[in-house]
Amino acid sequence: MKILIVEDERRLARALRQILEEAGYEAETVYAGDEGLHYAGTNAYDLIVLDVMLPGMDGFSVVRALRQQMIRVPVLMLTAKSSVADKVNGLDAGADDYLTKPFDPEELLARIRCLLRRSDNAVLDEITAFDLRLTLATHHLLCGERSIQLSSREFQIMRLMMNNTGRYLSKDELLLRAWDMATEAGDNCVEAYISFLRKKLVYLKSRTVIATLRKVGYRLEERP
Repeated sequence: MKILIVEDERRLARALRQILEEAGYEAETVYAGDEGLHYAGTNAYDLIVLDVMLPGMDGFSVVRALRQQMIRVPVLMLTAKSSVADKVNGLDAGADDYLTKPFDPEELLARIRCLLRRSDNAVLDEITAFDLRLTLATHHLLCGERSIQLSSREFQIMRLMMNNTGRYLSKDELLLRAWDMATEAGDNCVEAYISFLRKKLVYLKSRTVIATLRKVGYRLEERP
């Protein structure tokens, strides 16, 4: 599990990273709101720990921008303020949970575990993006009344793109997350499976397309 920490107090950021890594998570740390938004938009994380008071772009603005970009990763907001109004603002902006400083490390880890379980349970049945639905049990991709079953690899790639509609996924990231780490698959394999999926989208008569940004990657977009 990979977690992004967005916290401008560097001592606290280091402590958070140590807590998470000792608990078995992979953690990255950034110190400003705009930097956190950039990292969240260009890397795949399982959860974001986000401070409210940040230089430049505050935490409320960051989580609101993430949701506008259709980045659904769970967000745990941290703040020194304990007022109900601040908590409501954070949750209304799109945060999933709220923790007031100072906090006990065990409570932090418990809330993270809860959010990760909730995220897993939320996609046990199916996920949606634009006019598409993907069933996680049967690997069927649906658009309206039309349906087609995906191969295991096609399913992994489509699930990644549907869960990250706000950003481009690079070939390296697709290889890392949709193939076994020991695989000898290369860029040509990614291109082949993207071609397979594009043909299936045409068959489904979907308005959703797989867009390519040269030297960056692929993402789902909806045609007008």
